[in-house]
Amino acid sequence: MLRALTDGFLIAVVVTVLTLVITIPLAYVLARLPIPFKPLILMVFLLPQAFPQLPVFVNSTTLLYRVNLGGKFWGVVLIHMVGALVFAVWTMTAVFKSVPETLEEAAINLGASRFKSFYSVSLPLATPGIIASTLLVFLYSLDEFTGTLLVGSPFVLTLPVYMYRTSVGYELQVASISALMLMVPGILLLVLLERYMKSEYLSMFGRI
Repeated sequence: MLRALTDGFLIAVVVTVLTLVITIPLAYVLARLPIPFKPLILMVFLLPQAFPQLPVFVNSTTLLYRVNLGGKFWGVVLIHMVGALVFAVWTMTAVFKSVPETLEEAAINLGASRFKSFYSVSLPLATPGIIASTLLVFLYSLDEFTGTLLVGSPFVLTLPVYMYRTSVGYELQVASISALMLMVPGILLLVLLERYMKSEYLSMFGRI
């Protein structure tokens, strides 16, 4: 169980970091710059949700095994990112669109570069939304079962896969403990997020 817990958390952390590295600049570009085919690009990230989950994972698993990533840590990371990028790109694009563009323009007029205006103006204002999206990605990866089972078995073990194996083997007490261990981090993170979002709102807009 300890191995499943540590592997699951490590995979979730890596998936979250990689998703943020890809999504934050991409979402900012989609929200701010007049690039061609923007709606089409956003629709591409919805394609995994346009089809039943199992066929998507089966085909992705076949591809990963062909490139020798089946049953490996990085194969599981990639299969998790297929789902994580879907809502991360959409939610973060909406977050950056909600930041008034006039604030960036004012910073640029005062001599700031585009990157400086992004780093000093847009990114701090978008931080609550980015944190919320980060939490969703982390919990999604932590709870992902189908892709992990198909790609990672039998070498990569996470808590959802461990719960499945113990329940199939009628080790119901172990499965129940695993389920509880899987629930606790999500509840704690949601409570921390709620408190952070409330404090951020009060610091930005004051008490009503």
